Amino acid sequence: MKHDCHYHPGDPAKWHCGECQVHYCTRCMPDADTRQRRALCPKCNKAMRYMGAATEVIPFWNRIGAFFRYPFHSDPLIVITICTLVPIVAPANLIGILIWLVLALALFKYTYAVINHTAEGHLKPPSVSVAFTGSGFNIVILQLLVFIVMGGLVGLAASVGGPLLMLLALAFVVLALPASIMVLAMERSVGAAVNPMNLAVLISRIGTPYFLLYGYLILLLLASGMAQDFALTQFPIWLSQPLSGFLNSTFTLILFNMLGYLLFQYQEELGFAADIQDETSDMDMHQRDRSTRFDADIDMNLKDGNYDRVQGMLKESLKQNRLDPVRLEQLYQLLVARNDAIELYQYHPRILGWLADRNDGDGIASMLNMLELAEPGFKLDDAELAVRCAQCLYHRGQFKLALRLLQDFHKRFPESEELAPAYLLVAQTLANGMGQWEKASAFLTFIQKRCANHPLHEQIPVFLAQVEKRELLKGPKATFLVQE
Repeated sequence: MKHDCHYHPGDPAKWHCGECQVHYCTRCMPDADTRQRRALCPKCNKAMRYMGAATEVIPFWNRIGAFFRYPFHSDPLIVITICTLVPIVAPANLIGILIWLVLALALFKYTYAVINHTAEGHLKPPSVSVAFTGSGFNIVILQLLVFIVMGGLVGLAASVGGPLLMLLALAFVVLALPASIMVLAMERSVGAAVNPMNLAVLISRIGTPYFLLYGYLILLLLASGMAQDFALTQFPIWLSQPLSGFLNSTFTLILFNMLGYLLFQYQEELGFAADIQDETSDMDMHQRDRSTRFDADIDMNLKDGNYDRVQGMLKESLKQNRLDPVRLEQLYQLLVARNDAIELYQYHPRILGWLADRNDGDGIASMLNMLELAEPGFKLDDAELAVRCAQCLYHRGQFKLALRLLQDFHKRFPESEELAPAYLLVAQTLANGMGQWEKASAFLTFIQKRCANHPLHEQIPVFLAQVEKRELLKGPKATFLVQE
């Protein structure tokens, strides 16, 4: 069953809290340990159930092309080629028979490994070494035992209930065979693979898609038989036999890959959790980043309407890092949205500094208008910040607001090093923005008289000449001439 995240509808849920009955996606749980399948609910702090990829798996009927491409990846292709061609060149004696038997066991082992591998979320095939190394060769014997037991059950039904009961038993065995193969591959138990109740439960939990898969498998077996028959009748024996074996192995891998994917798709219904394993990412380090947990908590509390709590969280964070640009931006957006002029006034030096760093003249203008409501006649008491904000306002065409910000600058900050830059900016605003050349000249003259030791002092004659000619105040032109 598909579950969406409670806070991000459309995003598949990965975690579920049984206490709160809330589903969370990976964005809500950046600090979760997906490898260990452990995470604590952000609300009640209790352990949650990991849902794996159950809610985001593409249905198997939309991946038919991928199933047919599966045997042609390098690893399964090597296994099929070895198991098909080597017996042809093997000697026709006891050694040749042993080679054929070993390769047949390796191929069957690999096909059953495909089910486990795919059910665990690996969309790429297992490596070649899986077929020829390690344990697991007994799977062939177990499958033969399953066939024998199933045949015995059909025979027993015939002896007890006659032909009718035999046909019913045979129909169930044929219908449950894919389920039996899946159970055997996962549990390695003959008893589990032939238990009618066990098989019926698996089929019922998967539901209608099981019968859809069954139809695909029948078509796949028919296609495999027709392809092998065509190869045997249309090609010479030296070519038809290896080609027929190659086709048989290929279709078998496709079939087993589909069975494994069905388990993967319906993992939630079957009581286990697996995730897509073949995608590499740096999530493990990302998951340990405390800031992402903080961001997720803010996001969830905002969507729950807990604005006071979010505001408190941000203020607490800014006590630890006063100039954190991320938290300042979040607090600014929240306070503006809440029209909280009082809190904006409390944090205005830091927020205005952050806006100036971004050259956000429009944001500064909006902030100053809100501060004016909180404190009529508001003036900044930081000379450098006032000049930085005024520069941003000037470049955004907010000339009157820039002048208001620098009004009586020489009285408010008489000894400040920012006096010359402030009044030069006033002169540029008056001349370039408002066409008030006489007033601009007066401010330039003030700089010339009061700021004789400031580096800008030597440029003032150039600005005064530009004012006299009614030219834009741009400062002296750069020169690359080298004096001898």
